[in-house]
Amino acid sequence: VDARPGEPQEVGDTIMVNVTPTGTLEKDDVEYNYLALVFGILLILIIILGNILVCLSVLTERSLKTATNYFIVSLAVADLLLAVLVLPLYVYSEFLGGIWTLNTYICDALMTMDVMLCTASILNLCAISVDRYIAVIVPLKYNRNQFSMRQLILITATWVLSFGVASPVIFGLNRVPNRDKHVCKLEDDNFIVYSSVCSFFVPCPVMLLLYYWMFRGLRKWSASRKSNLMRGERRFSLSLKGLRRERREKVKYLMPSLSPTAANPANMPENDLITTQLDSTSDVEAQERLKEGSPKENGLKNHGLGKGSQSKSHRVSGRERKAMKVLPIVVGVFLACWTPFFVVHVTKVLCVSCDIGPTLISVVTWLGYVNSAVNPIIYTAFNTEFRNVFQKLLCCQT
Repeated sequence: VDARPGEPQEVGDTIMVNVTPTGTLEKDDVEYNYLALVFGILLILIIILGNILVCLSVLTERSLKTATNYFIVSLAVADLLLAVLVLPLYVYSEFLGGIWTLNTYICDALMTMDVMLCTASILNLCAISVDRYIAVIVPLKYNRNQFSMRQLILITATWVLSFGVASPVIFGLNRVPNRDKHVCKLEDDNFIVYSSVCSFFVPCPVMLLLYYWMFRGLRKWSASRKSNLMRGERRFSLSLKGLRRERREKVKYLMPSLSPTAANPANMPENDLITTQLDSTSDVEAQERLKEGSPKENGLKNHGLGKGSQSKSHRVSGRERKAMKVLPIVVGVFLACWTPFFVVHVTKVLCVSCDIGPTLISVVTWLGYVNSAVNPIIYTAFNTEFRNVFQKLLCCQT
């Protein structure tokens, strides 16, 4: 937004602000944007409530204390800081029609926190994708129930890199000659492109590639597992038939003159009843084992998957695949919310002839901030464990 002395500046549909030639605002001529104020306050409250619930859920519920959920806590902390440190000042500026009335040092701090927390959000999502990739592709080296040094390094790196991307602003990059004190924005066009590349255009393709490789690996693993189970089922069925045939032959050898009337279980000799019971028991056990996907022969060598590999496979197919259902939705919503913001700002810098007005910039900025309120809703809608803990916390249940 460019406010020139003595010129009315239109922001959105209703805001008009006059600036005197001396550079001071004429408060009597300001038409306040109450819609931005109400929407901003509601958004701040939703972000704070939702992300506090996410943090409390992971910290208080034992079943949610997993490596992946600690990354989600780091993401929730970034959203919380955004709601506490950035949004109040942004909402205040929007309420005044995009005019900045505070100190330029506060503006620089605001821009620094804005860039840093936006970068932290997407780098946390990128770190989650790296963690998921290791969990799915290399499950033998992954412990989902223990917060390891690898996770600590990843989370620390996301915040250090985020501050590194945003730090030039607080260290004086924004303090340029002839700066308009009534507009709070990033003054250096080169920094806008640089921060957009570091915060969005590099991490996003990496994250999407990792998820693509993960889903491809899961499909291959699922096809291989199904093939192994089918082969094991056929071998188990043949072995069971052979075992039953051998038992019947033993019975015929022991009782060659068994009459048809003796086929009645009431008149059947004890050893024949035992044989029949063993056969029926074997049939029941066979069905149970086939349902479990772990075919075993009674007294024969198991030709299927080994016990250790099965437990690892179940871990990949269970917990990890459940997590994989939620995280791509989080990533997809993040991209939908923040892609317009970065595309618009980079286009404004690189395309001088493009007419990008303040209304469009305001809309894409609000859309980006809305993402911080959406993640807790996604967890509640698509993750039963989070939903149950949210209900317990909201109802003050123990």
